[in-house]
Amino acid sequence: MIMERPLISVVSPEYRGAGIIPELVRRNISALETLTGNFEIILVNDCSPDDTWNAILAECANDRRVKGINLSRNFGQHYAISAGLANASGEWVVIMDCDLQDAPEDIPALYKKALEGFDVVQARRINKKFGVWKRFTSALFHRIFDWLSGCSTDESIGNFCICSRKVIDSINDIQERTRSLESMLRYIGFRTTTIDVEHNERAEGQSSYTFSKLMRHASDVIIADTNKPLRLGVGIGLVIAIVSFCLAIYNVIAKLAGIITLQGYTTTVFSIWFVGGLILLILGVLGLYIGKIFDQVKGRQIYIIKDKINFK
Repeated sequence: MIMERPLISVVSPEYRGAGIIPELVRRNISALETLTGNFEIILVNDCSPDDTWNAILAECANDRRVKGINLSRNFGQHYAISAGLANASGEWVVIMDCDLQDAPEDIPALYKKALEGFDVVQARRINKKFGVWKRFTSALFHRIFDWLSGCSTDESIGNFCICSRKVIDSINDIQERTRSLESMLRYIGFRTTTIDVEHNERAEGQSSYTFSKLMRHASDVIIADTNKPLRLGVGIGLVIAIVSFCLAIYNVIAKLAGIITLQGYTTTVFSIWFVGGLILLILGVLGLYIGKIFDQVKGRQIYIIKDKINFK
């Protein structure tokens, strides 16, 4: 018997979401049933240390349209999303976080806009309910990324979106280890638009993204998407070489003209420190790129699934 493909799949990565999952599923079902009864909700447990997996199992037992994926360890949000997308079978796939800051009630609006001929419809969050520090780090990342990559990104857009089947298939074909949903959507193209949605307070707890995790993810995305840091290193080295050459000519002329009578010990020391630090910085950037190449060529799995529930 050939199973009918769901019209809509919802993929949601879960981490420390045990108390949110029942409400998340209830609101998703209510929103989706206004569109169709043929849908699936895929909850991906990113090896959460709380009771998230048992909460997913309970929802899977109540409704077979709710499906669970349990990763073998904590791989990270974007890897959990990738696991969900690889197992989603819907004609359209909605991606949303588990914290209910993005409302499931906006899914019909995303779907309606997609039917106008768009392959990707992203939710642009107005009146973001993040704290001052989160807004600052987000804005800083986007400004740096835009400068390095030459792209123009919108910091009000997160993971919440709806994508057509061909978009999801294209994402699943990407085998890069560094995963960022926004970067992958930008890379594959297709017709994309946005709609404005309200951003809500987090339903429970706090974000699991610490400052160090945010910075690590930001550096991974920048290194994966652009080689401009390497070109900057070449440019800085060239400028320093030109300046050093000019200073050398000046010192020779000044020495012959009697302008310089005492050798500059302090400037020599600081010049050595400056150039030495710059060399170490450029070597560090180069090392990051080589490290990413090393991770990629090892060919290890992007994620590992331990358990799957309600999948045929």
